[in-house]
Amino acid sequence: MQKKYIEFISMMSLQGPNIWAYRPVIEALVDIGQLEDFPSNTIPGFYERLSTWMPSLIEHRCSVGERGGFLQRLRQGTWPAHILEHVTLELQSLAGMPGGLGRARETPMRGVYKVIVRAWHESVTTAALYAGRDLVMAAIEDREFDVQAAIDHLRELAETLRLGPSTACIVDAADDRDIPTIRLSEANLVQLGYGARQRRIWTAETDRTSAIAESISRDKDLTKSLLSACGVPVPEGLLVDTLEEAWDAAESIGLPVVIKPRDGNHGRGVFTNLMSRAEIETAYAIAVHEGSGVVVERFIQGDEHRLLVVGDRMVAAARGDAATVVGDGMQTVRELMESQLNSDPRRGRSEDQPLNFIRLDSAAMLELARQGLDAESIPAEGTRVLIQRNGNVAIDVTDVVHPSVAATVTLAARVIGLDIAGVDLVAEDISRPLEVQRGAIVEVNAGPGLLMHLKPAAGEPRPVGKAIVDHLFPDGDTGHIPIVGISGSRGKTTVARLVAHLLQLSGQYTGLACSDGLFFARRHVQKTDGANWAAGRRVLMNRAVQAAVIENGCRSILSEGLAYDRCQVGIVTNLDPNETFPEFYVSDPEYMARVLRTQVDVVLPGGVAVLNADDPPVADMATLCDGEVVFYGLDSESSVLVSHRQQGGRAVFIRSSQIILAHADKETLLTDTASVPMSQKGQCGGQTSSLLAAVAAAWALDIGTDLIRAGIEAFEPKGPVSVFDPATMTSAASV
Repeated sequence: MQKKYIEFISMMSLQGPNIWAYRPVIEALVDIGQLEDFPSNTIPGFYERLSTWMPSLIEHRCSVGERGGFLQRLRQGTWPAHILEHVTLELQSLAGMPGGLGRARETPMRGVYKVIVRAWHESVTTAALYAGRDLVMAAIEDREFDVQAAIDHLRELAETLRLGPSTACIVDAADDRDIPTIRLSEANLVQLGYGARQRRIWTAETDRTSAIAESISRDKDLTKSLLSACGVPVPEGLLVDTLEEAWDAAESIGLPVVIKPRDGNHGRGVFTNLMSRAEIETAYAIAVHEGSGVVVERFIQGDEHRLLVVGDRMVAAARGDAATVVGDGMQTVRELMESQLNSDPRRGRSEDQPLNFIRLDSAAMLELARQGLDAESIPAEGTRVLIQRNGNVAIDVTDVVHPSVAATVTLAARVIGLDIAGVDLVAEDISRPLEVQRGAIVEVNAGPGLLMHLKPAAGEPRPVGKAIVDHLFPDGDTGHIPIVGISGSRGKTTVARLVAHLLQLSGQYTGLACSDGLFFARRHVQKTDGANWAAGRRVLMNRAVQAAVIENGCRSILSEGLAYDRCQVGIVTNLDPNETFPEFYVSDPEYMARVLRTQVDVVLPGGVAVLNADDPPVADMATLCDGEVVFYGLDSESSVLVSHRQQGGRAVFIRSSQIILAHADKETLLTDTASVPMSQKGQCGGQTSSLLAAVAAAWALDIGTDLIRAGIEAFEPKGPVSVFDPATMTSAASV
């Protein structure tokens, strides 16, 4: 077989809804050259090599629609671009990312294909495409290929990019409720929702988390003081500045005691069950370097518990157990720790591992010393050795928490002022009130980790991400502001400017991204072309924006995708059958209709598509809309308008130079076109059509007819506006 190769001509990252999917994808233009003449069933050993290297491909159903479907296609004969699609998706899946959508489509050029794959992270998917190409070529040429090394590389790359587990569970819960998300940084800062309806999270902190409350929570002594004043049980304790004061406090409180830093975290420098002055001296010497002061407090018998409070309720609880090893008469304590504790696959440094490695820190060494041991001691066979009193083993106990305990921790979070809090308490039995067992709250933490509740070592995982999302977006709120998206071949900018004008008149702070630039309210903040993904995102990220109007040209849809997930109103103005985009292999009206329908596909179920009844390909998009359809047109007697009204639909049209709003057989006169400057007394069909589109959108947005009338009569586009004349299918400049 002659030398053959798969070449990437280009790759485009479609970051929003596009002609292929609602989610981000990468569209790769691939040239398979001479391999066009060699489907998979003509290459000796190819099927066997690929199915052996990647046995999990059996799960790909492909167009066959059943398990093993892709392998059937592979055996029967399919082309490298299609194979590359499936291999790339599977590499991503094996690297820890769901595979998602994939497509392989021919172009008019022989051997050139578009390969489309779901992109969770653009750089990871790009790397997966290149690795997939190399793997497929190795299978074609009967060369060795290290599949596991490729997967490991992709997994490491994904690990550096993906959200932490606490943030990810909140984002996933938001996605389940169709709340849009925007990652604002490479860290875990994420925007949920759009514009003025947005909320922000950073791991388990939200934009409702008070900075004052967070500072209070770091000061353990102040936290205890505030809790005690409100009747929350806390261990008696004193803030000390010297070793002598620490010993005096311990004698005053009564042994055993706990010593910990005043403002430490993550358990560093915390020593429990201290029984002697020598132990207190050891503990104090370490704790004093971990914070700005040292606290001595009463030791409470029992297990440590972490209870998660979200809003005004406790949503999850976990118990920590002591970390112990059992001697075998041969291994040292250090070796027993590695073989019996740290060998647990749930332990590790990864954010996805719910348990940390057990370390022989100063607190652990103190526990060993109490038992007459050190790290190199060899315990007798069967001897149980305590390493840590709480070995961070998260055992879910949510269902057994006593109601009074739940109420107490909720009160504690409220006293400190945290909307989300991890409350640490010690009790022998969490199913009994704290008062009857001298249990107490020892810490209230801001930004608590959620992994112990998501992946407990034992017990049921808890939907804590959902609880946080429900707290931020109560009563079914999806975080959407009214968004008007506008697509079409001509007239989009005029429609966008007028719709934004009407929204602003209605009292809503409006963001506008269009070909004339970027506008916030009446401020023109960017004068270069704003009909693109980046400008649209700027509108949606602005916390002042109450409504958004975003123009989407065909080129932007093809090369970037839409800036938003769904919209309240989607407008398609027209389709020019002569418009083509050869660089995207878009050369006919049918393909153009696929591009423009993207705007209709994303209309919310409770939203409205505003469609041009005078343009048959646009009118045909009505069946694709999940919501209502409002038609507009210059011909009041068109079959599309008449049929739509007979079915109870809404329409906006011109009759005898008057603009009419019709709902079924009910008609409302809006105004005469002679009163609207932009219609040029009804003489310019393109401008009047744009006017009707904007009026229909305003009506769909429940803007009152009086305000619509006043708005269009006062609106005059500034500067030349490109107008599309449906009679001549050409554009011209007019004022």
